[in-house]
Amino acid sequence: MNDRRPLRFWMVGLGVFITLIWLLHEMLLPFVAGMAVAYLLDPLADRMERTGLPRWLAATLVLLAFMLGATVAAVLLFPLMQAQIVQIAESAPGWIAWVKEEFLPDLEAIVARLSPEDVERLRQAVGEYAGTVVSWTAALLRGLLVQGVALVDVLSVLLITPVVAFYLLRDWDRLVRTVDGWLPRPHAPTIRGQVREVDRTLAGFVRGQATVCIALGLLYAAALSLTGLNFGLIVGLIAGLLSFIPYVGSLVGFGLSVGIAVFQYDDLWRIALVAGIFVVGQTIEGYFLTPKLVGERVGLHPVWVMFALLAGGSLFGFVGVLLAVPVAAVIGVLVRFGLRQYLSSTYYMGVDPEPSGPPVFPPEPVLAHPAAEGAGGHAPADAPPAP
Repeated sequence: MNDRRPLRFWMVGLGVFITLIWLLHEMLLPFVAGMAVAYLLDPLADRMERTGLPRWLAATLVLLAFMLGATVAAVLLFPLMQAQIVQIAESAPGWIAWVKEEFLPDLEAIVARLSPEDVERLRQAVGEYAGTVVSWTAALLRGLLVQGVALVDVLSVLLITPVVAFYLLRDWDRLVRTVDGWLPRPHAPTIRGQVREVDRTLAGFVRGQATVCIALGLLYAAALSLTGLNFGLIVGLIAGLLSFIPYVGSLVGFGLSVGIAVFQYDDLWRIALVAGIFVVGQTIEGYFLTPKLVGERVGLHPVWVMFALLAGGSLFGFVGVLLAVPVAAVIGVLVRFGLRQYLSSTYYMGVDPEPSGPPVFPPEPVLAHPAAEGAGGHAPADAPPAP
């Protein structure tokens, strides 16, 4: 019975954590966003702290620089995006007229060639898929409305998130040391090793993929604008933003840009040029950006990332989207650890392994931010020694 107590303890803790997320997810967005910002900026704060600055001053400077950069980007992009949004609104009547005058007659001509049985099957299939799409869209809009009501005002998020990010960034090392002191001493080295693996996976994916998104967004927006494509800036930025979900950004951007090019251009070579931009962008991403910035060892498969993002958004809204990748990283590391334990156990081997003496755990210092090992991180001087 005693051997099962730790398992019951962790399962109860996991159940309580999931329940709290479920009950409070409508008001957690500024806190989760602040935690994400603090996590991303902690290595920079560590570097500045090593130059002799107090931790509070390093956290303040890093956070102010981040906010200033985001504000400048918004100020520069907003007028351009506003002009293109107005252009979209002005072009909408022309698109509707094209659908009525050209697309629908062609579609009716194609349907007229089908047999009555095929038409009936097509009608049933369209009805089923249309109902699914409508219900999914309604659920999405309802979720956005609930999030909007819970947040009360976008201004409140903009005010709360920096405050949360500052205090977490200032106290990050202290929080890590405190949590490390709570670890069960016999298993502390193993837990630290898994936490470092989670951090390496998460930091490698999030920081690397965010850089890839920015690079692709700028590349697509600049290239499409240079070709003269209508709404090229918006399409390029959307494609770059959605590139956080592997392959989705390129596919969505390709479909939107080629569709607009078909409306806008009569020359086939111009349409091919627009399509070629995304072919080149996908090639650069696959052979240069992702291997250099994300790497092949992050341990997060693209399908697993897509499933996590969709599941998190469906269950907890935008908060679930923010938590999806960290949770996916934790689950992936724990599954790999459990698989290694299974492959070395008698359940897999069928016989007791040869005794090789008691296990030896080398001392492992606690890092202020484990991912900072590769980005200038350092262990706090007063970190408790590993048992």
